[in-house]
Amino acid sequence: MSYTLHEVDSPARHRQFLAVPQRLHGHRPQYIGPLDNEIEAVFDPRKNPNLATGEAIRWVLLDAEGIAVGRVAAFLNREAVDVKNSDLPTGGLGFFEAPNDPVAAQHLFDAGRAWLVARGMQAMDGPINFGERDRFWGVLIDGFEWEPNYGMFWHPPYYQQLFDNYGFKVYFKQYTCARPVLTELHPSFAQRLAGFEADPRYRFDYGRKADPEKLAQDFHHVYNLAWGRHAGVKPMNLDQARDLVREMKPVLDERLLAFAYCDDEPVAFFLSLPELNQIFKHVGRRLDLLGKVRFLWQQWRYRRSRDKKMLGIIYGVVPAHQGTGLDSALILDAQKRFISGGYTDIEMNWIGDFNPRMLVTTRSIGAKIRKTHATYRFLFDRDRSFERSPIIR
Repeated sequence: MSYTLHEVDSPARHRQFLAVPQRLHGHRPQYIGPLDNEIEAVFDPRKNPNLATGEAIRWVLLDAEGIAVGRVAAFLNREAVDVKNSDLPTGGLGFFEAPNDPVAAQHLFDAGRAWLVARGMQAMDGPINFGERDRFWGVLIDGFEWEPNYGMFWHPPYYQQLFDNYGFKVYFKQYTCARPVLTELHPSFAQRLAGFEADPRYRFDYGRKADPEKLAQDFHHVYNLAWGRHAGVKPMNLDQARDLVREMKPVLDERLLAFAYCDDEPVAFFLSLPELNQIFKHVGRRLDLLGKVRFLWQQWRYRRSRDKKMLGIIYGVVPAHQGTGLDSALILDAQKRFISGGYTDIEMNWIGDFNPRMLVTTRSIGAKIRKTHATYRFLFDRDRSFERSPIIR
């Protein structure tokens, strides 16, 4: 099969780029595609702040009949830590889609590699997003029978072989863990909750959409203390937290926004969302006027269901309260509200194998690995020693 590669530089090429995943995977019962507008936002300087100090490029791969059968993007942010302050400046490769043909994959990988080499990069990670790690990150390598969560891609099994054959190596694995909401927790959880409830300094509560400013401030406080110092995670300013709350407000369920307070200071959270792909799979790729009407109708139906899936987005405890058992108490307290809201299944946003402490926590609540994605790295100097992502201690 012969192929030609074309830069995405016209409305027609944009449409081809967006349509490739549906063409390749739309016949699979597990496949749920991302929204077109969310893909386009990644490459829009008005919506993606990374483009202020970086750049991105996209290509589509056409077969001999002129049909778009593959796509890929390459990007780099010159202010990113792994570019600016590293002896291995690393760019990104993402939004990869291809047929089961190593020749097609080589065209796409070679394009990203050459573009990054020309900009002084020495390696490329992929498939990743030109943004935060919470979405569009990694290639699915296990759990193909499950539908993807919102913000994640579904890939067929042969994608792993395409990356392996080209010479990529696994930089880290990403585990999506799941459990029934009704899973009985160890008796120690109840003991810890009773201890904190008996201490007047502590209280457990939930975020309220009617007070978005407090929700943003509480989230911002815990997030920066619990996560802001981790490698690959940027601290968040308060305006960013406000924007996040404003963006997510239409889909928030207050019962899924669990907080713990000590002397009225927010010290832990476990924040989840209704699993939006269970709604979007009935809406389609385009959130135009008709798509929004469909979304509102499907959301109304879903909220009244008594068999709902939730997605655990982020969990964190400020350093001063880590190791106290507060996380266990918070999870048990939150479980009551999950059940009352009709949620029966929970999947948690992916956890990297570089974070063994978090994996231990998920196992302690009875969660098991359901899906595995992988972030690959390709070193341009083929003689250089490969090192996996460092473990968080």
